[in-house]
Amino acid sequence: MSDPRITSSIFTRGAVDLSALRTPAPADTSTATPSPGGTPAGLPGSPAGSAAVIDVTEANIQSEVLERSLTTPVVVFFGAAGYPESDQFAPVLEKLAAEGGGAWLLARVDVQQQPRLAQMFQLQALPTTYAIVGGRPIDAFPGPVPESQLRQWLQAVLKAGGVTVAEPEDPRLDAADDALMSGDLDAAEAAYRKILAESPADAAAEAGLAQVGLARRVAGADPQGALDAAAAAPDDVDAQLLAADIEVLSGLADQAYQRLVGLVRRTAGDDRDRVRQHLLGLFTIAGPDDPAVASARRALASALF
Repeated sequence: MSDPRITSSIFTRGAVDLSALRTPAPADTSTATPSPGGTPAGLPGSPAGSAAVIDVTEANIQSEVLERSLTTPVVVFFGAAGYPESDQFAPVLEKLAAEGGGAWLLARVDVQQQPRLAQMFQLQALPTTYAIVGGRPIDAFPGPVPESQLRQWLQAVLKAGGVTVAEPEDPRLDAADDALMSGDLDAAEAAYRKILAESPADAAAEAGLAQVGLARRVAGADPQGALDAAAAAPDDVDAQLLAADIEVLSGLADQAYQRLVGLVRRTAGDDRDRVRQHLLGLFTIAGPDDPAVASARRALASALF
């Protein structure tokens, strides 16, 4: 492989047959000179030979990847020294491998030194990262990805490998939550939106952003006055929405949901849709696993249809 900058394309899962790698490998004729830390010249990064990181050649892929994957998930990283995307992404994988404490193994392949391995894995982009579990590839992705997305992918790989690990804390969420708790709503909103831009399905960030909206809506409100006003005007949409917000903040979310479901039944058109959207936003704060949310969703469906 003269130029490791392979044309990028979407990886076709299931296209790799590793049976050829199970036969005795030819002697490793690589001319790479090991560095003092054990890393082949050409692939920068953490020293190989640790519990978390190894360097792979044709000579050891049988034992270090295929056989070890029978008991421990192995992530195989194909990169090449001197190419920015490889050089920038490899340290991220190495850091997470160290954090994993042996839950999974990072196996690095320098395609400049091991072109036959690149051919066997049918690489279509560089870098490319494979997950090997039980002696076979279960997933792969081309190119670098954000660390948050990589963490989610690794969690799925570990689950596929039967490994149970605690979900690591996300310092980005911690910072956003701290801003919310301190009342800096602008900073909290910006932090949550940044997380969602990188991880659109992040439920915690979605809940945090919904909490920011709730905090803004109730700012300056008199809680008891808002509840009294809603009681006096049961069909006043603004009054009912504010009262529901106050109830959620007071730990009476179930009561708030019932209030708004009842309002959905009594309204129509734009008002009804506005109430429905507000209720869905309150559901987001609690999260989909909250039993009260599940019950309220059923009641909302009944009110709508």
